[in-house]
Amino acid sequence: MSTPTLAQNEVGTPASRSRHGRPDRANKTRRAGTHPWAFAAPAFLFLGVFFFLPTIFNFVYAFTNWSSFKSEINFVGVENFTRLFETGDIVRALKVTLTYAVLVALLQNLFGLLLALLLEADTRVNRFARVMFFIPVVMSALAVGYVFQAILKPTGALNGILTTLLGHDVTIPWLGSTTWTILVVATIHAWKWMGLSMLIYLAGLKTISEDVLEASRLDGAGPWMTFWKIRFPLLAPAVTFNVATALLGSMNGFDIVQATTAGGPARSTELLNIFIFRTFGQGLFAQATTMSLVLFLAVIALAIPLITMLRRREDVL
Repeated sequence: MSTPTLAQNEVGTPASRSRHGRPDRANKTRRAGTHPWAFAAPAFLFLGVFFFLPTIFNFVYAFTNWSSFKSEINFVGVENFTRLFETGDIVRALKVTLTYAVLVALLQNLFGLLLALLLEADTRVNRFARVMFFIPVVMSALAVGYVFQAILKPTGALNGILTTLLGHDVTIPWLGSTTWTILVVATIHAWKWMGLSMLIYLAGLKTISEDVLEASRLDGAGPWMTFWKIRFPLLAPAVTFNVATALLGSMNGFDIVQATTAGGPARSTELLNIFIFRTFGQGLFAQATTMSLVLFLAVIALAIPLITMLRRREDVL
């Protein structure tokens, strides 16, 4: 009787297979052992030290009197929360943050959807335009903020262009209104990220079957009716992703607003993250940590019902 060769054993002879012809379980375990979890240990260690550990301490220090003015850290319970809500500052900052987030979500998705519809045809000009509109996405948010701050100041480029076109001196303080500046900075934020929304909507439009669109045209539906009754409902997954990321991402906004207005005028654009930044800079570490915990809970409270509602909308459509 001949002895099985090494090659035969490697591909699975009776020595390496069960009596039913399937690979032996011990063999599977031995192969799985060639990919030990030790390779993932550095990544988990990095994640634990720089993410999970600070998050845990964030919950702990919110209930202390930690500051640069005290030599010891003592437990104070919910005193920080009570003081913050009594003054009303954190409520005002939360209102500004929520207003900003809603404006960004609306504008970013509106701009992104319009661009996707305009650039849907796969032509050379449209491909070039898609790249141009996506460039702001990869730019530094602080750089975008400082550029717009220079453009929109009373002696900036925008007023200079208007002065040339209108023939008289124009010095409009675009970032100086306590009513409209929040809309201006939200538009800047939406402009920076609309390229990402455009790509998501483009991907959604490409998945819509031409047979469905052809059937709607044969039934006499015009372009608007086809979009509103067929194409837009089929974009539900793209809408879910874009609305959720825009709204929840702008709830954590900081850089663009800090670069353009630094929270002004009269704190009308002071997002909660800017308020936290200022409080921490004053040495009130426990209060700043408490605010960041409130922001974390606010984002969670907003994210769960929002995503649930949008997913239910997908199922209905």
